[in-house]
Amino acid sequence: MAGEASTAAKDAVQDGPKLPQKRYFRQRAHVNIFNDMPLEYPVRPSEEDWSKLYPAYFRPIEDADEAQQSGTADDAKRPMSPSGTTEQIPLAKRGPGASSIGELNPDQLAKVEFADIGCGYGGLLVALSPLYPSTLMVGMEIRSKVVDYLQRRVVALRGFQSDLLKRKEAGEPVEWVDIRSKLKQEIDDLSKPLDPNTEELHDNGETERLVPGHYENIAAMRINCQKYLPNFFTKGQLSKIFVLFADPHFKRRKHKARIISATMLAEYAYVMRTGGIFYMITDVKDLFDWNVKHLDAFPLFERIPEEELENDPAVPCVINSTEEGKKVARNKGNKYLACYRRIDDPADQN
Repeated sequence: MAGEASTAAKDAVQDGPKLPQKRYFRQRAHVNIFNDMPLEYPVRPSEEDWSKLYPAYFRPIEDADEAQQSGTADDAKRPMSPSGTTEQIPLAKRGPGASSIGELNPDQLAKVEFADIGCGYGGLLVALSPLYPSTLMVGMEIRSKVVDYLQRRVVALRGFQSDLLKRKEAGEPVEWVDIRSKLKQEIDDLSKPLDPNTEELHDNGETERLVPGHYENIAAMRINCQKYLPNFFTKGQLSKIFVLFADPHFKRRKHKARIISATMLAEYAYVMRTGGIFYMITDVKDLFDWNVKHLDAFPLFERIPEEELENDPAVPCVINSTEEGKKVARNKGNKYLACYRRIDDPADQN
């Protein structure tokens, strides 16, 4: 998990930025979530060391503990605060026209807010990262090889962005990417025939242009979400959860393993804040009907009208940025999207 991310980071430092090749990280899609696996997870959310996944935003636990013992209150904060961290979180990460770092919300810098459940090879995270450059987001995946691929991919993208920043500071002309134009171009490209020599169906991220956030705000971890999700997030921590093109588990006896169920919705509702959005998309109509049935019946979620989703910048990424989404588009298949808002719990108001 976090240890694998550290290994990927060391490799990138030694050899320079290099994107991993997906063909070396293939793994079958079906994993038995009920099996015991050697997974690392904290006893409670406060014990998770996020510094290994987001080194630009968190100081290591060891450093925080030493500061705690020395009695330096400000340094004892495990998450980095916005003040005094301009070297770790440079203004350039916000992109052209950004406000000063001191105006950012400390809680936003200190907590993961988006979770991509079953993130696969990370197409959604890479697309969302520059759209929400100061929001931490994590991809949670159970397949070890896929997690290893995504962790190496993120480290490589950060390396490319770091090199571009150095060139910019040296006075070289370095271009900033227009994120919305880039996304529109990617969507337009889906209607064109695929080059048979192309290995990747999704975008690898920017390696020659600067992007807001420089991919410092995304990371991946290996986790069985259907067992350990509340171990990582506090009540009401997340503002967005994504469940995209999940395993349909067609056989009736496998339905209990589906990622959306009454049990799992209770856990999603626990870790989501009021007003947070739950995104769900699939290309399997039977699974879509199952998901909608359970979401509609759950008292803490209400469906968001389609016209309201037109103004949500995350929706085009949800529909088009994952590898599975692009496969469906190229095969001219159907995609079924539904988004739900986390509403107030009446029990909390009493």
